[in-house]
Amino acid sequence: MRRSVGMALIGLGAFFLTLGPLVRFYVADKVLVAPLNRYAVTRLEARNATYFDTSTLKTRTGATLLATNTLRGDVRANNGNDDIAVWDSTTNIVDTANPDQPIQIQSYRMAFDRRTSELVNCCGVNVDGDGSVRMSGYGLLFPLGRVEKVDYPFFDMTTKQLAPMRYDGEDTVQGMTAYRFVQQIPNTRTSSLDVKIPGNLLGLGKNSPPQKVDRYTQATNTVWVDPRTGIPVRHRQNIYSTVQTPDGRGRMVTAQADLSTIERDQQSLVDLANANALKISIFRGYLPFGSLAAGLILLVVGGRLALTAASRRPTAPPPPRRPDGRFKTVPAAPKPAAGPPPAPSAPSPPPAPRAKAPTAAAAAEPSAGGAASGAAPSRSPAAQAPPRRPPAPPGSYAARHG
Repeated sequence: MRRSVGMALIGLGAFFLTLGPLVRFYVADKVLVAPLNRYAVTRLEARNATYFDTSTLKTRTGATLLATNTLRGDVRANNGNDDIAVWDSTTNIVDTANPDQPIQIQSYRMAFDRRTSELVNCCGVNVDGDGSVRMSGYGLLFPLGRVEKVDYPFFDMTTKQLAPMRYDGEDTVQGMTAYRFVQQIPNTRTSSLDVKIPGNLLGLGKNSPPQKVDRYTQATNTVWVDPRTGIPVRHRQNIYSTVQTPDGRGRMVTAQADLSTIERDQQSLVDLANANALKISIFRGYLPFGSLAAGLILLVVGGRLALTAASRRPTAPPPPRRPDGRFKTVPAAPKPAAGPPPAPSAPSPPPAPRAKAPTAAAAAEPSAGGAASGAAPSRSPAAQAPPRRPPAPPGSYAARHG
């Protein structure tokens, strides 16, 4: 019984030893991916901001701006390719003093690899409806589960260009240690306005005619990311937007704000990161190493049980002793004689029948007759010598021993 249990434990231990690397290098890559169906609302707030109110054609200062970003996953947009996630993002910026009047609305669609987080160009990606844009690098997420202290190329949706996201140190966000990355966007022409701006607003004088202008944007984007999961837990966008004439003489500030994720949403993002970090730890740490440890323990226990069962098998009893205390020797079996085996002996003949003893009358007759005739007495067949046996065949016991 102990040997059977030991062998079963050895087999179970071998199974766990195989399961550990399988979970770490195969199952984890299948499970730890970005979700297809993602929905999240994140709010960023900027105090003491400046922006140009197009409804009144005036510049407002000291305003509090609220940018609400809504993220939705489109599960059908990847054309059945589950390795690709497609997310739609919409950002609506309003003045909290007049929330019904949006200042700016920006939208984009991005597609990315669910395992590496790298952007791909498919599935109708666009920025504000412009489908000619070509995305590359990273978009919203950092590499899943393996963020390092290096620079990453990130695609800026406002300027539609790639710019490095440089590692800038560590900070604590809602009790969690996060890596801080900073991206510098130089002053870049982003679009041309369809309407003309009065020259006096551009600083060209009261009598200057309306001017055609272009929009320019520069920004400093700071992201705090959970290094365990690659999920950003806080954003900060320090933007400076202007419009100016093609010759650069007329210029006006349209927006200047320092947007940052509100604390309540920071906590929600930290909770999301912690939940995903636990999932990553299970499939990349606890399960693989736990399986290896369990496999080694089962192998050791099973091996000991099997060896113990083998050592407890019954042994042969010792040989008997003689009265003097010495062990009796068992005579060895006689060895067969060398040479060809002896021929089988012929069957011996049946014994000759014994002669019957003569009766008194028969014995008296010869005596009387002999006396009368004087002749020698005759002998009966029973009194005669027994017949001789036939010679024994050569090689038989009778032939060898006479």
